[in-house]
Amino acid sequence: MAAPLVHAQLAWMAHPQELADTMASISSSLWALQWHTWRRAMGLPSEDPLKPNADDVRFADKVWEESPTWDLVKEWYLVFTHHVQDMLYETPGLSQKERRRAAFWWRKWLNAVAPTNFLMTNPVAMQRAVETRGDSLVKGMRNCLDDLQAGNIRMTDPGDFKVGKNLALTPGKVVFRNRLLEVIHYTPSQPRVHQTPVVIVTPWINKFYILDLNPKKSLVRYLLDQGLDVFITSWKNPGEEMRDVRFDDYLSGGIQSLVDTARAVSGAPKVHAIGYCIGGTALTTYMAWANRHYAEEDVPVAHCTLFTTLVDFHKPGDIEVFVDEGSIRYITQNMEKKGYLDGAEMASAFRLLRSNSLIWHYVVHGWLYGETPPPFDVLYWNMDATRMPFAMHAWYLRELYLHNRLIDKDALTVAGEPIDLGRIKQPVYAVGAEDDHIAPWRQTFKTLNHLSGPKRFVLSSSGHILGIVNPPVDPPKRRFWVGQVRRTDTAEGWQAGAVEHAGSWWPDWMEWLKPQCGELVDALPVATEAFPALADAPGTYVLER
Repeated sequence: MAAPLVHAQLAWMAHPQELADTMASISSSLWALQWHTWRRAMGLPSEDPLKPNADDVRFADKVWEESPTWDLVKEWYLVFTHHVQDMLYETPGLSQKERRRAAFWWRKWLNAVAPTNFLMTNPVAMQRAVETRGDSLVKGMRNCLDDLQAGNIRMTDPGDFKVGKNLALTPGKVVFRNRLLEVIHYTPSQPRVHQTPVVIVTPWINKFYILDLNPKKSLVRYLLDQGLDVFITSWKNPGEEMRDVRFDDYLSGGIQSLVDTARAVSGAPKVHAIGYCIGGTALTTYMAWANRHYAEEDVPVAHCTLFTTLVDFHKPGDIEVFVDEGSIRYITQNMEKKGYLDGAEMASAFRLLRSNSLIWHYVVHGWLYGETPPPFDVLYWNMDATRMPFAMHAWYLRELYLHNRLIDKDALTVAGEPIDLGRIKQPVYAVGAEDDHIAPWRQTFKTLNHLSGPKRFVLSSSGHILGIVNPPVDPPKRRFWVGQVRRTDTAEGWQAGAVEHAGSWWPDWMEWLKPQCGELVDALPVATEAFPALADAPGTYVLER
């Protein structure tokens, strides 16, 4: 945190001419703000010299415009914030990455000291305190104490949800279990299903039920209703005893076990595989591994779908502020002591990337306004964090995020095979999300530049979660762009020729997928003698804390 800020200060001191030019520009802006201040102080109309960004809702209340006093508090804060940010982005003598890191950490501090975050500089909070005769402050103090006791700023009340009761309700059975995962086979909702089963590799940095929140949002239920036979991973929440589990194990004991289980239960020679986020990265690695490990006709995955998947980590989004030699050394040393990365630490890092909407919004509404957070299943899932084994995550951070070796031919050896993404010849359907700050869509598009088979790409509106958990509704809430991809296409070039549609991309996906999954056959029992039911869905691993 400190290093990029110090580097930026030293860089400006080493470039006095650029500093003088920048200060002259700032003085002109400050003069306009001073003129605005005088006019508002005298009760004269004046246009705000600086407007909040369209997605900045902190100053949405009319009091921030109608009251001269609060308008000036807002304007001075915004001007100061924007100039500091602009200066950091324009720092001479620093790399673009170092500028972005410095600007990120300054922005976190500026967000924290916003006038909206404090009672005496938030007119909305003070007005509510008066109107409720202090009751909002009493409730806010209770919320604050509850958050401190929980060790987290809660985005929703954990008591509102329970996995297996009002989340993850799709019926099915756990038909396989090892030390890494449970494989859930869902009960078909149609009497006849397509011959080729669908296997879903979920990310192990969160729990699988993001794809089965409730019947209306469930991607799993949608697939079943489309006549597909569905298997999914439910990963073990690791403790210290799994410290030596490696990325290789997640492929051989995880994805391979999922694929083998689905083939054995269904009797199908091949499967369709879906990978989400880090699950997609692992699936892509597995596909490269399988194309070298098996003869071409024996590769057990016929085609695959990738949701918000990175394989090129050159620009991994805002998360890059945590990716440098020093930061990864620090994280690795802490993991080595415990044997795992605590899920709360990962969740805090992701919340920090969007601190205004994911931290300070809940401080203001919970502590200052005294509001109870509303029930929201996605936010509950987001707080239901998991841990990651030391050996696996240390390798993942260093080899993929820091050194970006997955895209280099044969630079990595995983589960005994050199990895070359160019060997993947199977058809791929890939989805990116327009507002994704965890896996930026232009970077997920680059995944297709490394694969050799037929490719179709979808750009969905919304972000990392709601761009994927995107069921068809009437009237449509979202939109998407879709088109075929050549290996040499750029993201911008593809976007220029993509076709825009209103609504969910799920029906387009089904038009691509179902013809490739074979003819309809009678649905088989969920469990078999060789793979008996070990538990009802959602299983036991998902309940572990």
